[in-house]
Amino acid sequence: MFHKPRGLVVTRSDERGRKTVFDALPKWVRDEGWMPVGRLDLESRGLLLFVRDGKLQEFLARPGTHDKTYELWVRGRVTPAQVAQLLQGVDTAQGVMRAATVQTRGGVGPKSRVTITLTEGKNRQLRRMFGALHDSQTGKPLKVLELKRTSFGPITLDIESGRWRWLTEAEVAAIRS
Repeated sequence: MFHKPRGLVVTRSDERGRKTVFDALPKWVRDEGWMPVGRLDLESRGLLLFVRDGKLQEFLARPGTHDKTYELWVRGRVTPAQVAQLLQGVDTAQGVMRAATVQTRGGVGPKSRVTITLTEGKNRQLRRMFGALHDSQTGKPLKVLELKRTSFGPITLDIESGRWRWLTEAEVAAIRS
């Protein structure tokens, strides 16, 4: 498990010369063929799993196999009606996208704190879903300002940003089931 900080690209090497997650991990992670499970975009942070088994990577990355939970700060006020819409499905340019669970956690001024769980992980899904909704007071689209993945199935993020740790035997067994 790696706690990806903002500003790293989830790839082995970047054609634009940006820092990658492999630059932040021990050299043997790249050398021994470890692969990230899924992605977090450049501005996102949080839990990122690495495996060496390609079949396990495919299984873990397959939509619906493991829920993923995120903590967000959103520019705009997220209303109960919008929570219901996120659960029922939001129409985006890439199709209808929905959340499995959504909880608002208060906010500060025109910003909302949201915890959301997805069963699938489409590219920039949360940013697209919230961008399709509008602040009820200003009429402006909602915007994800901060995104942090806090869990992947039974695995919960419990290390500081930029750190990594091995999964326990119990965590490995739980993620494989």
